[in-house]
Amino acid sequence: MPEVRSPTVRRRELGALLRALRNEKGLTVEQVADRLLCSPSKVSRMETGHGIATPRDIRDLCDLYDVTDQAERDRMMQLSHDGKQQGWWQPYDLPYSTYVGLEAEAVSISDFQSSVVPGLLQTADYARAGHEGAMPRLSPQEIDRRIEAKLTRQNLLTQPAPPSFRAVLDEAVLHRQVGGLQTMQAQLERLIEIADLPNVRIQVIPFTLGAHPGVESNFNILDMPSPTPGVVFVEGLVGFLYLERADDLERYHTIFDRLQSIALSPKDTINLIAKIRANMRETRQHTA
Repeated sequence: MPEVRSPTVRRRELGALLRALRNEKGLTVEQVADRLLCSPSKVSRMETGHGIATPRDIRDLCDLYDVTDQAERDRMMQLSHDGKQQGWWQPYDLPYSTYVGLEAEAVSISDFQSSVVPGLLQTADYARAGHEGAMPRLSPQEIDRRIEAKLTRQNLLTQPAPPSFRAVLDEAVLHRQVGGLQTMQAQLERLIEIADLPNVRIQVIPFTLGAHPGVESNFNILDMPSPTPGVVFVEGLVGFLYLERADDLERYHTIFDRLQSIALSPKDTINLIAKIRANMRETRQHTA
């Protein structure tokens, strides 16, 4: 299993601390930038974790915010150092590397998918078929790299002290034959197997329910260890969106709770998946 300490999370944790210190002093981003002789965007990026604070930045900010406790200064220096390290996923140059960096240390992952199986639950063949159907087209070598990264990510669910993983799927996910009948049958078997993990909960919203709050959406909620703030990850054709405001997190948690409440129970979900898998097996036998 790769090292789970995430430089992405370290930067966000440091950023949250710096933002809290600035607010305690009643200073604006512009005022801090003026004192440090840098741009407001640099201060903002350090506070959101999108930029890396150097040791000099930490020293100057601690002086500005009157942080005299040496242990607290050392802690921020350590976070700055850790934020510069390389996570196992970074050599893969994934377009969603920020998400993987956050996922690596999440204490809870809530995943709603209306169209495809969540990445942490995909088989290699299912993942390959998904990449082969994507646009823009990826080279075979790049597809291999992304599948390798995805399978490495999946170790997260079976590592010591794994995160809680809750997935709610629209029933359409189970019927869409990504990669064909054989690949899809194996994927459904994978869902049944992984649902046995104590930290995994899978539920399906059946077609018979009709419209529901997530019918046109896909999103992940990552709850992080305190004091790192949580984040909502929304993926679409236009790219990736990270929602970090407290009211956004609360809204998506409310929606996810609603989706869980109307979905089939985990037991009934597995029964449905097994029924669909059996139908696929029969179809394959009849067409063989």
